[in-house]
Amino acid sequence: MNNLVFHSPFWLLALLLIPVVLWLRGRRAVPVLLVPFAAAWHRPSLTSPSRWPAGLTLLGIVLLIGALARPQRVEDKREIHTEGYDIMLAIDLSGSMLSEDYEKGDVRINRLQAIKPVIQAFITQRPSDRIGIVVFAGRAYTLAPLTFDHAWLGRQVERLKVGLIEDGTAIGDGLGLALTRLEQAARAQDGRRQGAFAVLLTDGSNNRGTLTPMQSAAVAKSRGIPVYTVGAGRDGLVPFPVFDQAGNTIGYRRVASDLDQSTLIEIANLTGGRSYRADDSKAIESAFKAIDREQKIEFQSKSYLLTSELFPWLATPGLACLLLAALFSGRAGSPRTTTLNRP
Repeated sequence: MNNLVFHSPFWLLALLLIPVVLWLRGRRAVPVLLVPFAAAWHRPSLTSPSRWPAGLTLLGIVLLIGALARPQRVEDKREIHTEGYDIMLAIDLSGSMLSEDYEKGDVRINRLQAIKPVIQAFITQRPSDRIGIVVFAGRAYTLAPLTFDHAWLGRQVERLKVGLIEDGTAIGDGLGLALTRLEQAARAQDGRRQGAFAVLLTDGSNNRGTLTPMQSAAVAKSRGIPVYTVGAGRDGLVPFPVFDQAGNTIGYRRVASDLDQSTLIEIANLTGGRSYRADDSKAIESAFKAIDREQKIEFQSKSYLLTSELFPWLATPGLACLLLAALFSGRAGSPRTTTLNRP
């Protein structure tokens, strides 16, 4: 829908005052110098150049007043009510996520490669949710705050790779930072956060950081934020790639999986969430489907206004009219010399 909007409330009043000023000026007494036989010199014409300066000046003033009102053409303006969740994802980027104990077809892939498409699907299939991402290894960092811009969020997920953060597994700090990003007083009731969830994806046990996993879980419980935990990887010895100096895989060695599944279960039980073991991609999808069954929260937002400024379309011809009026006035006021030939 297209609408024409003026931002100044005085433009209409200024336009109405113009004819009043001209009427008062016409009633003002003006001294007149009578020149005999002057009528014989006058040639009446409806298109006399002497009338142009006043007309151009009036038109220029009207156009400039309209321009100063800052007219805009509004393409769209409406309110949107949507329902959705506030969800923070805490994703483990420790070195053990390179373990290749997943398969895609006949190709062996690592844990991060297996989790990425599931996270992408979670983002794209829930356009009404505000989603944010925290990544952690030896330290925890915010990759993206809560946002509705899922296209941008998907691009950030594509950039994820092991090695962005110093190695280690700071599960407590990662979950604690995710909970901090969910703090919003406007959506809290009796000290408990409404409509918020955290999803923790990790493949190891806590060995770094300031907070322990259970300390962060206690914070989540006090704020009423359920935590869904997803443990990635298989038990026992798993293949881990060996790289050369150029980063190419030159072989594999067997390493022991150190997933602390019991702690993940305890976190979920304490906070009212659920715990899943992601030994295949279906288990990860099940965790996200469980979030669908939780209570929703209503958001109210306004769509973006697409506006076009009309100021130049009025200001430019208005200034041109004033310039032409000045030029015509200069010509009309220039003295004329008449030569009389005497017999």
